[in-house]
Amino acid sequence: MAANATPGLQIRATKQCISASCDISKLSNISFSFGSKRNPFTDFSGSSYISLTKPIHSFKSAPIKFERMVTKAMSEASEQVPVPGLPIDLRGKRAFIAGIADDNGYGWAIAKSLAAAGAEILVGTWVPALNIFETSLRRGKFDESRVLPDGSLMEIAKVYPLDAVFDSPEDVPEDVKTNKRYAGSSKWTVKEVAESVKQDFGTIDILVHSLANGPEVSKPLSETSRKGYLAAISASSYSFISLLRHFLPIINPGGATISLTYIASERIIPGYGGGMSSAKAALESDTKVLAFEAGRKHKVRVNTISAGPLGSRAAKAIGFIDMMINYSLENAPLQKELYAEEVGNVAAFLASPLASAITGATVYVDNGLNAMGVGVDSPAFSGLGIPKDNKN
Repeated sequence: MAANATPGLQIRATKQCISASCDISKLSNISFSFGSKRNPFTDFSGSSYISLTKPIHSFKSAPIKFERMVTKAMSEASEQVPVPGLPIDLRGKRAFIAGIADDNGYGWAIAKSLAAAGAEILVGTWVPALNIFETSLRRGKFDESRVLPDGSLMEIAKVYPLDAVFDSPEDVPEDVKTNKRYAGSSKWTVKEVAESVKQDFGTIDILVHSLANGPEVSKPLSETSRKGYLAAISASSYSFISLLRHFLPIINPGGATISLTYIASERIIPGYGGGMSSAKAALESDTKVLAFEAGRKHKVRVNTISAGPLGSRAAKAIGFIDMMINYSLENAPLQKELYAEEVGNVAAFLASPLASAITGATVYVDNGLNAMGVGVDSPAFSGLGIPKDNKN
């Protein structure tokens, strides 16, 4: 079928050279023994081969330069210009993204990709961060990061105060009601926000959950208190159930919901404690069950994206995000930095008709790190001649 004049999100690859300094001297050693010194990788040849410029003898490395290859969300400015290729067209769709408080996290990147595809953007911001976020928007502090591929600025139709830990006004304790950080804001529980969106816009088509919090995330799981564990579950996984429950009545049939998870749900990530790994595991399990329930009752799809490490402000609060980024650079099949826009573009795909048969899925966007069973930067693997992108 010939392409028609449909502006939307078009897949286009752009290439940009960047450099990243990777100090991996602090990564844990992994010891293995091998009975053979053969080099199975030296038999590989062809254009897909990445040459090994230095043997892997130690954890210290020179700055590594990576070729940045990112899929851009392209939005055509004119309806008279036909879109070549396979477009993602979300014009006429409305998205509510819960959990945006600044311009450098995955929630913001998802909003931009959805906007580039033509969707109208609504945002739910944590109440204590609302004033700073709205002020920054109004004063143009986010203008540079609001730029879409066609040169226009992403518009946010409305920002709602939101605290997804509380389902309804009756659940809010007195100390929170009287907290000065909540002063001046109203109707910020999940139920009230859903009702406000319905009153203001009627319906939505896309619901994005970009929320996570664990007050004891720096504690090992075995040292996590019951209160801290339940708080992590409440804010990071049950909050999605609550959002879906209250927003489902206003999500149009054929709509989509997306949440964000992390590989700690299924693999051990030391330092990611406080019940956060449990919360992500619950979120992924809930994704499957909710996909069945929402699909049967409302024709709404439910998926989650397992995103790799990103140096966002929220992630830096964990304390070891830089180490995880360096670890991924050294060990993932695709040896490059992960960009928030790559996660945003996958979200746009999952929200689009192109993914109409995908639901109940955990989609990995982490340069393939989830597929690895060991960390190949260990000295134990130095004799295997493993290909490494080390372009100085």
